[in-house]
Amino acid sequence: MDRIKNIKKNLKGNFDALLVSSLPNIIFLTGFDGFSSEEREAYLLITKRKNYILTDARYSEVVNKLSGFELAEISSNRHFAQALKEIVLKEKINKLAIDEDNLKVSEVLKIKIAVKICPDESLIEKMRAVKDENEIESIKKACNLGDKTFEYILTQIKSGITEKTLAKKIEIFILKNNAAVSFRPIVAFSKNSSSPHHVAGNKKLEKNEIVLLDFGVKIENYCSDMTRTVFFGKANNTQKKLYQTVLEAQTKAIEYLKSSINASSVDKTAREHIESQGYPTIPHSLGHGIGLEVHEKPSLSPKSKDELSIGMVFSIEPGIYIPGFGGVRIEDLVFLGKNGPKIMTRANRELIEL
Repeated sequence: MDRIKNIKKNLKGNFDALLVSSLPNIIFLTGFDGFSSEEREAYLLITKRKNYILTDARYSEVVNKLSGFELAEISSNRHFAQALKEIVLKEKINKLAIDEDNLKVSEVLKIKIAVKICPDESLIEKMRAVKDENEIESIKKACNLGDKTFEYILTQIKSGITEKTLAKKIEIFILKNNAAVSFRPIVAFSKNSSSPHHVAGNKKLEKNEIVLLDFGVKIENYCSDMTRTVFFGKANNTQKKLYQTVLEAQTKAIEYLKSSINASSVDKTAREHIESQGYPTIPHSLGHGIGLEVHEKPSLSPKSKDELSIGMVFSIEPGIYIPGFGGVRIEDLVFLGKNGPKIMTRANRELIEL
């Protein structure tokens, strides 16, 4: 309940209550992960006095067992807006903060009928950016299985296999190890690797081609994310230089974390190294926070205003992409601890030829 207490401190001056609709935010604050990720089944309302979970009768038993939360049941006869209005009147709520990046326009219009709304200034997201020991442990578990998945998938890379088949093998291995994928795996062969978010297709692997693998694991609701680029057959000099430049850029960025907590400066360090070698700039941010979601605060990008702090976990993923030729990306998760940065994904980062 410490997380709820921190929110209540902010209620005193900024707004009277906070309506939480984002499922990861609800999990973060309640510890309950049983609501559907496909449908809107619940809202969490934090007021100065109480904490309400607005949901239907299917979850009444579960909610009643959650310490510190009160059920506000909604149904076809007592829809969400009506239940919210009743609490607004009872609690004398004048200003309500909302998950502005999560709610639909139709939901906002219904809420506005009941109370004046205002943005929450990413209050919960800022809290989520700094992980506690339990969260770090869950991410470690996800990273460890990700490392094992990479070692396994190296044995499955064979001539004639398709991107789709290899992607499916990644998913199956993770599922067999009692975990879930944190996103659909990216598998890209040859020229397809020049597209950072290539969708695995029917391209068959041939000798002396690039193989880019980007995948993540989810354990205990927490995600991992890693990318490795390997070579099926012998890497030529052009491919070797490409790979070495990306690896150097990543190493420089991680090393830079020992002296700076400015997210945009870390991005700049990797970006400038790649450009100094005559390659095009990274077409995406250098990294992103990770936790209950694959992409969350902080953002490591040229325009980022974020300052990195102890307890944050984020990716460092420089890449070079050359249309018509291919691309290389190396991605690892970094934990910023009291003694500096620590790489959480431990799979081999050196150039691999299969």
